[in-house]
Amino acid sequence: MSNIKFDKSTIPDLSGRVVLITGGTGGIGAEITVELAKKNPARLLFTGRSAASAEKTLERVRQSAPAAASAGTVAFVPCDLASLASVRDAADQILAQCYRLDLFLPNAGIMAKPAALSPDGYEIHFATNHLGHALLTKKLLPLLERTADRPLPGAASNDPPRIIYTTSLARKGGSLGFAGGLRTTQESALLGRWVRYCNSKLANLLYARELARRHPKLLCFSVHPGVVTTGLVTDLKLTDRLFVRRPMSARSSPRSRALSITCGPLALLTNLFNRVASTSRLAS
Repeated sequence: MSNIKFDKSTIPDLSGRVVLITGGTGGIGAEITVELAKKNPARLLFTGRSAASAEKTLERVRQSAPAAASAGTVAFVPCDLASLASVRDAADQILAQCYRLDLFLPNAGIMAKPAALSPDGYEIHFATNHLGHALLTKKLLPLLERTADRPLPGAASNDPPRIIYTTSLARKGGSLGFAGGLRTTQESALLGRWVRYCNSKLANLLYARELARRHPKLLCFSVHPGVVTTGLVTDLKLTDRLFVRRPMSARSSPRSRALSITCGPLALLTNLFNRVASTSRLAS
């Protein structure tokens, strides 16, 4: 898959469609937000923890997609995925603003952080990367299902709403073996911070697969973006950066990876993605 090239000019027009992106305040999430804002969505919401970082994304939208900016199409929804209360509040705001949801990108995440618990008492990687997204997805599923039942005029019948989870090749290191339970920091002597991250990414993949099985009216995917030069990687200490990059001979910018993650499922042949979705459902 690493040699697939993507031309952003093939991103289709999003007129009438509503898009939600988590983690749109930085990294590939910000790139996705900026690029899709250029494609005339009816509404584009992005979440994050920092209002200051959100303003930087909005300023980029104003520069690159002035029509969307002037129409108030793009908006920020505060959300701390580590806090289930914050996720519920964000879901309420999203549901109040959106009459449909065509594309949901659970993208935000943390990586290789020190051992800690979330405000609700869960291991911080699992809470942020998986539990928060799982709750947000659960809250939004009725809207996604209703959207599937109300295709846009002229839309293809095989163009249902999509949920695209950003996972990681690190999921191969996950086992979901939580010694002591999820309400512990899951500390271990050897690479504990990476074990915690790997488990959260495996959970993302399995959750997306189960969504595909339980909700056949939707297309559900999980994708690995590769090693991307965002703060997720560059903020790591040197030994951790080497650990991340060694398995990957190629690295890329946030923009190129963001496009390959998001726009591929939007722009590649529909039949290809129908086959992928069918395979994921059968594998479940």
